[in-house]
This record gives sequence, structure tokens and C-alpha cells, in this order.
Amino acid sequence: MRKIAFIICLTILFAGFSSIDRAFAQKPIELSYSVFQPAAHKATLLSKEWAEEIGKRTNGRVKITVFPGGILSPPDKCYQGVITGVSDIGYSVLGYTKGRFPLAEVFDTPLGIKSGVVSTKLANEYAKRLQPKEFDDTKFMYFHGNGPGLLHTKKPVYNLQDLKGMKIRTAGPMSNLIAHLGGTPVGMPMGESYDALSKGVIEGILCPTEALEGFKLAEVVKYTTECHGIGYTGIHFTTMNKDKWNALPPDIQKIINDVNEEWIKKTGLMWDEVDQSGKEFALKMGHQMIPLSKAEEERWIKALEPLFDEYVKNMKAKGLPGEEVLKFCMDFLKKNQ
Repeated sequence: MRKIAFIICLTILFAGFSSIDRAFAQKPIELSYSVFQPAAHKATLLSKEWAEEIGKRTNGRVKITVFPGGILSPPDKCYQGVITGVSDIGYSVLGYTKGRFPLAEVFDTPLGIKSGVVSTKLANEYAKRLQPKEFDDTKFMYFHGNGPGLLHTKKPVYNLQDLKGMKIRTAGPMSNLIAHLGGTPVGMPMGESYDALSKGVIEGILCPTEALEGFKLAEVVKYTTECHGIGYTGIHFTTMNKDKWNALPPDIQKIINDVNEEWIKKTGLMWDEVDQSGKEFALKMGHQMIPLSKAEEERWIKALEPLFDEYVKNMKAKGLPGEEVLKFCMDFLKKNQ
């Protein structure tokens, strides 16, 4: 009887250990995802869908929690935050971290990008083909680019003379763009622009059309100059801490890479959709769209040619192939726009 009781006890004990092992085995890999966009922004919603899709395809083995609005790290600290582990994954804009991605500053030049789909394709081709070493300290998931940054103002701008001396909100390298066009650049965070426009601190803003709705700017500006010939883009990124990535099982890495490829297309289309939505939102409020004449657009393009020379010169001083990168971008746009 004692032997039987002992065997029963052992069976129960091993069964308990087995249940504990299964519980530990089933515990998901939890990852934090820092997103700088507001919670309701469509880019944030799409980021959440990306996280949920990975959870679904891994059958719950990976759980990614999205923290929007820069809760974990502000936009300019997001990339460093991924490196140091403040967040496991981060979403921000390359240009927000000045000096970190020198070659990628080509996207801050007025390339004449006309859509989010095109800028997204360009950014991912740039990363795959040129493989810049400045991306090596994290594992990039995918890139996407917003639609062209255009000029939105409180009074109409039909030509360079109208723009001369106007105080225009910019960010980072865009200050040079406005200065070369004759305007007065005023640097400030996007979130402060509405208040500054409403109080007359600034007279306009250089940004994608989606912000007319997303940031309600159509309430405080009444005109958009459709200067597509000098359209620049902001390249957005989603990237992961390298140690966290390397610790993932190969099958999960493959699933994430597959989802990334799908989200490249989805996100490029999203940027064009929100640009169109922003335009329609503004037009309903009586907003006026001002297309530049071909001759006037050529004047704007000509005025900004020195920016390309400056980019190449700056890269050469750092021993980087700026001329090659600029040529790659220009050739890509000729074939894909």
C-alpha cells in the first residue's frame, strides 16, 4: 500500500511540474512598442494592427503592447531609447534625430516626391540596396514616408514674392528650404503649430496635407500652395532592439519579416489616404488650393538647387557617398512617379 501511495504521490508531483513547465512554455514574449503619434492618428492605429497581426500569426507567442503619444520616449529620443531598451520597438522619424542618419538626410531635400506610396517605396529600396551602416545598431522592421510636404498659409501664396519674409513653421533641415525660398523659418514642435498659427506667431507651415485634418490646421490656415515640384518627405521607421530581435526564435523572426513586407504597402497607401482626407476636410471649410504655374514651379525648384549641392558637400566631408545616394533617389523617382 505504501508503494502504491508513493507512486501516486510521485505521479501527482510530476504532473504538477509538467503543468508548471507548460505554463512557462505558453507565456508569451512581451515587447513594448513606443509610438510618437497620438493615439487616434491613423499611423498609430496601423501600428497597433501590425502588433496585433504578429500576435495572431504567432498564435499568441508574441505580445506587443503599443504606447502612443511618446509616452515611453519622445520622438527625438525614440531611436536611442530602442538601443538602450527604454522600449523594445520604436516608431519615429529619421529626421527627428539630427546627425544620427546623415546619409538619410537626402530625404529632407526637395526631391519632388508626389505621394506617400512613392516615398515609402523609395525609402525601403534605399535601405535594401544601399544598406547604409548608420542603420546597423538596431534591427529595422520597415520604413514609410508621408506624402509631400506642402505650404499651408493664412494668406495666399501664388509666387516667391508672396512668400518673402513670411514666418513659416519648419522642423530640422526644412528651415534651409524655407530660407532659400525667401521665407523666415520658425522652428517649433508640430503640436505647438495650431496655437502659434491662431495667435499669429507664425503665418504658415510646411507639412503634409493630412495635418489640415489630423492636427485641425484647416481651422487656422486658409490656403495651400501645391508646390509638388519641391515636395519633400519625412521617412518614418519602425525598428527593434537588436538583442531582443536576436533572442527571438527563427520562425517568429520570419513571421515578423513577412508582416513587415505587407505593412510597407499598407502604410504607404495610408499616407495617401490621410492626405486626401485632409484635403477634403479643408475644402469643406472653404480652404483654397493654389496650384503653381509651371513657370513659377521651375522658379521654386531653381531656388532650391543649392540644397542638393550642400547635401553632397556635407556627405563628402564625412567620407560618405552622398552623390551616389542622391543619384539613386533621383533615378528611382524618374522611373516611379
